[in-house]
Amino acid sequence: MKNKNAVSSAKVPLRVITVAACLMALNIAASSFGVPVPGGHMYLNDVVICTAAILLDPISAFMVGGVGAFLGDLFFYPLPMFVSLAVHGLQAVVISLCTRHMMKNRKFAGALIGVIIGAVIMVVGYSLGRAFIYSTPEYAILKLPYQILQAAFGAAVAMVLCYRFKLKEQFNRFLHM
Repeated sequence: MKNKNAVSSAKVPLRVITVAACLMALNIAASSFGVPVPGGHMYLNDVVICTAAILLDPISAFMVGGVGAFLGDLFFYPLPMFVSLAVHGLQAVVISLCTRHMMKNRKFAGALIGVIIGAVIMVVGYSLGRAFIYSTPEYAILKLPYQILQAAFGAAVAMVLCYRFKLKEQFNRFLHM
């Protein structure tokens, strides 16, 4: 006969997979359209990627961030899909690792450092990726302000969602029901 702890621990991976799949779908949807800003578009998928990375383990975060962004690009704009896989995947893994392992007694500070490093990874990675894909560093420099805006907005909104609105606390409670 199974005890109650064995049953509840078996639910955790299924719940993590379900949340990761929902966040991946949200990432794909958020990468399908951009909010018009003067001179370009700002995509909201960084909010989803940073939020997922704060909530999930590194592998699940990579799936949401990297694979989700890859699929979003594959469906809607395939040229930068491998850049998205590498950059957003690395961004999500770094944020997740910082949140879990940096400053264990101050999780907020670890997550904040993680999203800052993740924003730098996203800006630098996409700038290099654009210069390589489009063979013109000028285009990458032209889009740099939008990359910085998108990364900063995504990091800030994710921190507010996870810590001010207690999404991380609710997520942890959901996992251990």
